[in-house]
Amino acid sequence: MTQRTASCSCGQLRALVTSEPVRVSVCHCLACQRRTGSVFGAQARFPKAAVAISGNVTQFVRVGDEGTHVTFGFCPHCGATVYYTMFGLEEFVAIPVGAFADPSFPAPSFSVYEERMHSWVQVPGEVTHIA
Repeated sequence: MTQRTASCSCGQLRALVTSEPVRVSVCHCLACQRRTGSVFGAQARFPKAAVAISGNVTQFVRVGDEGTHVTFGFCPHCGATVYYTMFGLEEFVAIPVGAFADPSFPAPSFSVYEERMHSWVQVPGEVTHIA
């Protein structure tokens, strides 16, 4: 059985996952750029039943580009996002790939909001590209 732990920067908020991700993607939307402080966000989606959250959490709800609600769970101490859930996809939990701090984590298979992708970014490998 696969088991991985994602955590915030200070380590008090954690997400233990007991399955492989059902989807790994990178998102180039402006909200992900702002949330991560980078040029895209990388996230892995897991079945909700395979994710156990522990620690203190603060939540922030953001309305996405298409009007959907996304609820981010982040550490109230260090501010790092450890997971989020999406309206309409309640059976899944998304976790930023960087929260695993695992260079062997599976590569993304989707790249979304590419119309907002920085011109110098190239997503390698076999990836489904969605404008």
